[in-house]
Amino acid sequence: MMRRALSIRARLSIVFIFLFLLVIVLGYESLNSLSYVNDASAQIRDRWLPSTRALGDLNNLTTDFPAAEAAALRAGSPSERDAIERRLSSMDSDVAAAELAFRRIRRDPKDDALFGQFAVRWLEYRSRVADVIANRRPETASQAAYAAASETLGMLTDRNVASAREASERSGLVYAQARRHIALTIFLAGLLVAGAMVHVTRSISAPLVDLAERMHRLAASETSVAVQGTNRHDEIGEMARAVLVFRNNAVDLAENRQALAQQAAMLQEKLAEEQRLTLLQRNFVSMASHEFRTPLGIIDGHAQRMISMRDRLTADELAERARKVRNAVRRMTQLIANLIGSSRLIDGRIGLNYHPTQVELTAIVREACHLQQELTPDAHLLDCLEKRPLLVYGDASLLSQVLGNLISNAVKYSPDGAPVRITSWQDGGEIAVMIEDHGIGIPDTDRERVFERYYRGSNTSGIVGSGVGLYLVKTIIDLHHGSIVLGSREIKGSRFTLRLPASSMDYREPIRIPRQLELTSAG
Repeated sequence: MMRRALSIRARLSIVFIFLFLLVIVLGYESLNSLSYVNDASAQIRDRWLPSTRALGDLNNLTTDFPAAEAAALRAGSPSERDAIERRLSSMDSDVAAAELAFRRIRRDPKDDALFGQFAVRWLEYRSRVADVIANRRPETASQAAYAAASETLGMLTDRNVASAREASERSGLVYAQARRHIALTIFLAGLLVAGAMVHVTRSISAPLVDLAERMHRLAASETSVAVQGTNRHDEIGEMARAVLVFRNNAVDLAENRQALAQQAAMLQEKLAEEQRLTLLQRNFVSMASHEFRTPLGIIDGHAQRMISMRDRLTADELAERARKVRNAVRRMTQLIANLIGSSRLIDGRIGLNYHPTQVELTAIVREACHLQQELTPDAHLLDCLEKRPLLVYGDASLLSQVLGNLISNAVKYSPDGAPVRITSWQDGGEIAVMIEDHGIGIPDTDRERVFERYYRGSNTSGIVGSGVGLYLVKTIIDLHHGSIVLGSREIKGSRFTLRLPASSMDYREPIRIPRQLELTSAG
C-alpha cells in the first residue's frame, strides 16, 4: 500500500516551523556572541578604565607635592606657610580619594602588592615632608622617599596600562570572532532558507504555476496539452487529476463539436446541392423555353405555309422550306447537345465529352455565325475572319459551344441592328478570335465576377439568361489550355478575345486589327 504524501498544508507548516526555529537559533547564537563581546568590554569598562583613571589622578597629584614642599620651605611669613599647609592638606585628601577609588577596583595580587608598596612609601614620603617643613631641613631629605614612591607608582601604572592594552586587544579578538561566528551563522541560515525556498518552489510553487499555465492553455481550446503531476498524492495531484478530467471532457466536447460541425457542413452542402439542382432546373426550363421557341416557331411557320400553299408551291420552294425546317431541327439538336454538355460540365464530368483532334477554327466560327444568323435574322454580324485555315487542337463540339455562347451573348445584349464583329487571326503560336459588340457592356463592379457560375451582371435584369454561359466558356477554354480576356465599358460595349494554342508551328505575321475595331475600354 502506497503511503500518502504530506499535504501542502503540512509541508508549508513544516517549512514555517523550520524558519521560526532557524530565527530563534540565529538570535540565540547572535546574543551568545554578543555576550562574549560584552564580557570583554565590561572588563575594560569596569576595571581597566577606572584603574587607569585612578592611577592617572595619583600620578598627577603626587607630581605636584615636590613643588608644594619647595614653596613651603621658601615661605617667609606665617600666612604663606598656613596657605601652603592648607594646600598640602587638600592634596592629601585628593590622594586619599584616588587611593580609595583604586582600592575599590577589582585587582590581581601583583597589582595589589605594588599598590601596597606605593601606599607605604608614600606615607614615608609624607612623614619626611612634614619633618622637613617643621624643622626647615633641606629638600634632599625627602627626595629619596619621593623617588621610591614615584617609582612604585610608575611600575603599577605601566603594569596597569599593559594589562589594559592586553584586555583591549583581547576584546578586539572577541569582537572579530563574534562577527565571524554571526556571519557564519547568517550564511548557514541563508543556505537553509534557500534550501527551504528551493524545496517550496520545486514541490509546490513550480507545479502550481505549471498547472495554472496548462489550465490557461486548456481554456484557450488547446486540448493537446499534457497534464503532469497526476501521480502525486497531495492537493496538487488532486488538482492535476481534476484538470485531466477537464481536458478529457474538453477533448470530447471538441470532438462532438467537430462532428456536429461536419454534420452541419454536410447538411449545408446537401442544402446547397439541392438549391443548385433547383436553380439548374429553373434555369433549364427558362433556357429551354427561350432557346427552343425560335426554331419551333420557324418549323411551325414553314409547316403552316406549306399546308396553306400546298397547291401553289413549286418543287424548289418546297425544297427550300424543307431545308429551313431541317436547319431549325439541326439547331434544336445542337441546343439539346449543348444543354447536355453544359449539364455534364457543371457536374464536373466534362472530361467524358472532351475528344480533342486537329480542327479548323475558322470553319467553327463561321458555322456558329450561320446558326446565330438563322436564329436571329435581324442580327448584324460582321465577318472579319482569316482566309487561310487556322488549325487548333481541341474538341470541335465544345469549341462550337464556346463561340455560340459568346456570339449569342453579343447579339442578345446589343440593341437591334447594332453590329457584332467577329475577327480571327494567328498571332505567333496562338490562334485568336475576338467577338466585339456595342451593347450594354459590363459594369466595372461586375467585371471580375462575370466568369463565375450563376453570376449575372447587375444591368441584365429583364434579359433572359442562366448565368452559366461565360462560366462554361472559361472552363472549356481552360480545358484547351487557352485564355480569354474581357474588355468592356458600360453602355459602350464588350470585347471578348480568346486565344488557343495553334496546332502547327508554321507561324506567320499576325493580322493587324483595324483601329475602328478597338473599343476604348479597360482590359
